[in-house]
Amino acid sequence: MARKKKKPTSAPSSDGERAICTNRQARFHYELLDTWEAGLVLMGSEVKSCRAAKVSLAEAHVRVRRGEAWLVDAHFSPYEHAGYAGHEPRRPRKLLLHRREIEKMDQAVQRKGLTLVPTRLYFKGARIKLELRLGRGKKLHDKRETTKKAEDRRDADRAVRAASRG
Repeated sequence: MARKKKKPTSAPSSDGERAICTNRQARFHYELLDTWEAGLVLMGSEVKSCRAAKVSLAEAHVRVRRGEAWLVDAHFSPYEHAGYAGHEPRRPRKLLLHRREIEKMDQAVQRKGLTLVPTRLYFKGARIKLELRLGRGKKLHDKRETTKKAEDRRDADRAVRAASRG
């Protein structure tokens, strides 16, 4: 008798990470520099929303207040079956980082005028992690240049595909 193959719920990456959501606009609006991985303090209904992939990082950013890092303006959709114990969709959520990491981030933001941008929310094993990147805002001409490079790359890929077909 043949064994049944398990169907993955969503495609995990090579190191067991499964993406919940990504901030696709971050690369367009910011020149991304350093990277950190942080855990989040979430309520049960927020975890259920993450499992259903009903989370948005589009307008989110990270603030450091009184030695603690907070994820601000991330939208975790309310879980339908939560009842009275639901959560507020846009409440600030505490990030779990080492004190030295928070101090390093805060110094970079204060001194260099950079921004902490959440780029990706994902499962790492049973835990939910947030990828943070230090970003420098792009000017309008930088954004135009990024768009032009992307269009050129797409045109080149199209030409290669057309040439390989015949």
